[in-house]
Amino acid sequence: MTTTAPVAPAAAPHTASLAPRAWRTPILLGALALITLVFFGLLGTDESVSFTWSSRGDAVQLDPFVASARVMGLVAGVLAVAAAAFAFWLAARRRKVPVWVTLIVGLAFLVALVSWVGAGGSVPVIFLLTGTIALSTPLVFGAIAGVIGERVGIVNIAIEGQLLAGACTAAMVASATGNQILALVAAMVSGALIAMVLAWFAISYLVDQVVVGVVLIGLVTAVTNFLYSAVLSPNSATLNDPGTLPRIAIPLLSEIPVVGPVLFEQRLTTYIMFLLVPLAWFVLFRTTWGLRIRALGEHPLAADTVGINVNRWRFWTVTVAGLVAGLGGATLTIGSVGAFVREMSAGQGFIALAAVILGRWNPWGAAIAALLFGFASNFRIWAGQAGSQVPTDIIEMVPYVVTIVAVAIVAGRVIGPRAAGKPYIKE
Repeated sequence: MTTTAPVAPAAAPHTASLAPRAWRTPILLGALALITLVFFGLLGTDESVSFTWSSRGDAVQLDPFVASARVMGLVAGVLAVAAAAFAFWLAARRRKVPVWVTLIVGLAFLVALVSWVGAGGSVPVIFLLTGTIALSTPLVFGAIAGVIGERVGIVNIAIEGQLLAGACTAAMVASATGNQILALVAAMVSGALIAMVLAWFAISYLVDQVVVGVVLIGLVTAVTNFLYSAVLSPNSATLNDPGTLPRIAIPLLSEIPVVGPVLFEQRLTTYIMFLLVPLAWFVLFRTTWGLRIRALGEHPLAADTVGINVNRWRFWTVTVAGLVAGLGGATLTIGSVGAFVREMSAGQGFIALAAVILGRWNPWGAAIAALLFGFASNFRIWAGQAGSQVPTDIIEMVPYVVTIVAVAIVAGRVIGPRAAGKPYIKE
């Protein structure tokens, strides 16, 4: 009599494939937490660091908070390690790691890093926060444009070009007319025109959206460089001196310590950004228009069967996204430095696309991710002024390193709109 050995049941391929991915976030968070605890805490410096909460002109003056940089690193490190351990506990039980756990580890690392860099001196909290808002504003506009475009099924790679065109147009129009509101409108129109070209080639001629976007970025860069060399630079007094939008202090609210100067003493473009994020979320997730837009990015054939003109909706939705990105470009000139320079967008359109992924194609998430990148850029500025011992070249890399690390943490965990980047051909 022949006996057959029992065959062990094969492991479920789905479970096996998800296992490494489920542990990716806890491992990365654990590594970041250990760096925080060991490098900034155990191996940190004993010099004191002073956190200043008020500026000289503030109505209410708050006493600075003084502590040892090593103590700050230890406290932040312990908190980060506890959060990372909780992430491992969740992964062991096949549960999803909440976003707030990642935020705790990230904020603990940033506090420890800022304390270490500011050891022996002071950390101007107001400067760091206001600078973060200012540097994040064009990124938020670009990220919202990216969210809208991909939600409707068009990958708007050309955000970089739309930001650059908006910046150049706003500077020229404001300088020539003296009307900064008109310059904002002109910047929006320039961004919309580039978006229309992208949508036209992608929809009508089925050209690869990434290829069209890259070509448009190269074209806009070349055109703006030519305008700067041939027109703006020789006539800077009349065509490249737009000034900046005035800061508008909201009565009473602007006098609140810390929060007031950061949120309620900003330029018009920043206030528009504050309103745009909840408005974009509401339209996308609480209105019939938003439902149609999301349907076009997920299943355009189903939308077509209920009478929605897929390509028309995609065209005009991407045009609206271009309006938003063009306004973001205006914040680089009349909303910030006050003059146009060569390639001043400096890759912010691509960072905005990374914010779209980190934010999981949600306006709120994209805005938070953009704030992270804005803080990284402002930290680079402050670290250079604070006389940090870190080499300047490494400090210059901070925003881009943050982008790579942040994308690595969420890579493989999020899935964008299924029809994004795919042309729709009506049968």
